[in-house]
Amino acid sequence: MSQNSLEADVLKLVSDRGRNVGSPGHIHARGYIAERLAGLGLTPYVGDSFILRFGADNSHFANIVGQITGSSPELAPILLGAHYDTCGDLPGADDNAAAISILLSVGESLAGMQRERSVLLTFFDSEEPPHFLEPTMGSIRFFEDQQTSPTHVAVILDLVGHDVPVPGMEDLLFVVGVESDPGLEKVLVQSEPPSGLRTVPTQNSYVGDLSDHHIFRKNSLPYLLLTCGHWEHYHASTDTPDKLNFGKMEAIAGYLTNLVEILSDSILEGPFEGNETLPMEIYFLNKNIVPALRESGIGLSIRTRTDVDQLVALLMTRFGL
Repeated sequence: MSQNSLEADVLKLVSDRGRNVGSPGHIHARGYIAERLAGLGLTPYVGDSFILRFGADNSHFANIVGQITGSSPELAPILLGAHYDTCGDLPGADDNAAAISILLSVGESLAGMQRERSVLLTFFDSEEPPHFLEPTMGSIRFFEDQQTSPTHVAVILDLVGHDVPVPGMEDLLFVVGVESDPGLEKVLVQSEPPSGLRTVPTQNSYVGDLSDHHIFRKNSLPYLLLTCGHWEHYHASTDTPDKLNFGKMEAIAGYLTNLVEILSDSILEGPFEGNETLPMEIYFLNKNIVPALRESGIGLSIRTRTDVDQLVALLMTRFGL
């Protein structure tokens, strides 16, 4: 899918009044996503509707799930997920319309490919406060009430539309959760990103459960979170489409498509968080972050876990990631 198509999806989703649960923008986004899934030729995950409602009144809350059926549907599927609500009445271009548009792009690409495993395109409701990490959070309700079988791996996208706000690191994409299964290290080494994108695998302990991967981590299942981190427009009225980098989003869509193909053939059998990822982390940090810091006058040598800890602290305190 082209940058123009990604932008078109974002513009259809973003409004000044946001997509807060129960709002007109929220209801519009739900219908638009379901319509796009139908147009891509996906099938509903359960029953005859992409829209899976939940909640006491069974009206405002709904996850949206489409399936690309593989040749061996008995295998555990790969789940690709992103939330579609906003934090209050905010535009929510980066948070999280960008991720929605990327998933739709990936869905279009994957629909024309053959693989054994099915792929679920899952758009979670009510990720933002006051539902965050509460029983009403859409990903929690999906995991506990709506899924029909365990997933092979969950790949969640959140805050993936912007440049990393550090000189020389604008094209970075952080890949969180590498420690969740030993098989993921081989996957991430194999999945070379396209031109215009560099990846930095890291552990969830550095960022915490900041999105819908929480419920999968809590239940000791393989997961990855793709994110560009926080920036100045996070949860702000300035989170508008003109701030997004659609070229980077196109590269992320290409990377995720390739990642799914590799994950489909991968062996992920645990143990959960039972592998040492430090060598891989050091390799990617020295390759994709340390040179940019040296260019700005910050000299670092990354050899130990303590060095990694100090680098993460520097990025968070000085650059607000």
